[in-house]
Amino acid sequence: METNLEFISNIIKNRIKILEFELQSQWNKKNSCGENYCYVDNLLPEEITYKIYDLLLNIDPTNWRENRSFREKKKGFFRLEKTNALISNVADAFHQKDVIKKIGKITSIDNLESDPSFYAGGISMMKKGDFLNPHIDNSHDAKKIKYRRLNLLFYISPNWDTLNGGNLELWNKNVKKKITITSMFNRLVIMKTNKISWHSVSKVKINKPRICISNYYFTKNSPYEDDYFHVTSFNGRPEEKFKRIYSYFDNFIRQKISSTFNIGRGKKLVRK
Repeated sequence: METNLEFISNIIKNRIKILEFELQSQWNKKNSCGENYCYVDNLLPEEITYKIYDLLLNIDPTNWRENRSFREKKKGFFRLEKTNALISNVADAFHQKDVIKKIGKITSIDNLESDPSFYAGGISMMKKGDFLNPHIDNSHDAKKIKYRRLNLLFYISPNWDTLNGGNLELWNKNVKKKITITSMFNRLVIMKTNKISWHSVSKVKINKPRICISNYYFTKNSPYEDDYFHVTSFNGRPEEKFKRIYSYFDNFIRQKISSTFNIGRGKKLVRK
């Protein structure tokens, strides 16, 4: 089977086109978290997704960067040029104009732009005990020019079940109620990101890696009537009262540092 960039991007475009009405209905449906999202199952031929998974498991372990704090515990891989061409082609397929146009139509967001540098994106791996606390993503791209509007999360771990943990969680604006979306094999989740789009990943419960390829879309215009900026901001879960208080001060300090010195979390991770 072909695996070049054009072939893969056409598969994604056509899969979205087939499901266009269903995806628009998902996107516009009201839910308890108040945020828009939809998902595409069976995005790629299974043999391609299995191959990507196998390739990522065999990457030199020294190329993975571990993030470990009260906010998160996971590993990230950002140097796509050091991987097999198939991995780069799948990640870059989401940057093709036809794919972006289709997703823009689903979400009714005009003038979307992708980010080939993978600022704050790329590939993540989570193993047993790993997690990502409720957070809102950094509002902008690395240069603080474009507003982040969509997260595209492609899950590639075979036979993933809700009981495995490691699932995407979407929260309401006060982080009290959530929706769980299983990180199912070969599933692409498209979710809106803004000032109140709190989301997290539940703790992984099994001895099996949960792998995700992340892309983000931006627009030059703000989704609101005013301009705004915020760093990636974390919160605790409803039962984690101390972590919720601590996160508030942690967010405040990092916001001040970023605004004052024009630095941001993740800039050194940008793909060259």
